[in-house]
Amino acid sequence: MSSAERDLRLGLGGARLGNHLVALDDAGARAVLDEAWERGVRLFDTAPHYGLGLSERRLGDFLAGRDRQQFRISTKVGRRLVEQPNPEGAVDDEDFLVPADRRRVWDFSEAGIRATLEQSLERLGLDHVDAVYLHDPERFDLGRALAEGLPALQRLKDEGLVGAVGVASMRLDALVAAVREGPVDELMVAGRYTLIDQQAVEELLPLCEARGVDVVAAAVFNGGLLAGPPDAGSTYDYAAVPEVVLDRARALDRACREAGVPVQAAALQFPLRHPAVRSVVVGVGGPAEIADDVRLLEIEVPAALWSQLERTVPS
Repeated sequence: MSSAERDLRLGLGGARLGNHLVALDDAGARAVLDEAWERGVRLFDTAPHYGLGLSERRLGDFLAGRDRQQFRISTKVGRRLVEQPNPEGAVDDEDFLVPADRRRVWDFSEAGIRATLEQSLERLGLDHVDAVYLHDPERFDLGRALAEGLPALQRLKDEGLVGAVGVASMRLDALVAAVREGPVDELMVAGRYTLIDQQAVEELLPLCEARGVDVVAAAVFNGGLLAGPPDAGSTYDYAAVPEVVLDRARALDRACREAGVPVQAAALQFPLRHPAVRSVVVGVGGPAEIADDVRLLEIEVPAALWSQLERTVPS
């Protein structure tokens, strides 16, 4: 695979750059970004939610001075950040190890979305982004978020502040509703089209293919389960893994090992086999992890193994 092909097939997710679960200092975050760039990664995804703006700031610092035509960047709206005093040094309560000097306010209004994007552009040091997603609209009020948010994004697109518009979510009902209500250009589907969770193939992906909506697959390792050999200590969607899911993961891992292919390689490549899926986005905690992901994307998975893996996971 050439680096040009990899530019859009593999992207770096920004949650870990915002100190999700584990704290990175600025130098550690820069090392991740340097390695990603060196390996040919040119797709970057972030959000105000990630570290209360820290992810966007770090990404903006890294991209400063680079040729704007050489990278694609997406961010999200729906959680507007509001500054708040933090005299006691409290830490964010949504799993990001950062000071709680801001709070998130759900806001899918046109004014709120515009303000959120303007703040993101300032942190990123950009005059436009290539894609913006409504972030988890089902956690607010799905109908209202889509009815207000999608037209607001379309107006920002018309003004040239945004390229593609869409929705990012783990919830299939929210993603399907977004495509049906539209217009949307692309979706970020988190954890619902993976080697072990293929629910999106039933309705969402055929709908996207029929309507020309691109899909970016995120959380392809399902929050840890397929990031290595699965065991009882693995997590699934960042929580304890149900026994039935663990058994399925072990069967997938066993089939991969027998074929001489790391299960991580199959997990990373699987979503890209569907014609609606343009990219996969991964989160990493260090430079070695992004180097591994680039290597895993290049491992050849035999057709016979794909057939066996598809039989292992019920449709």
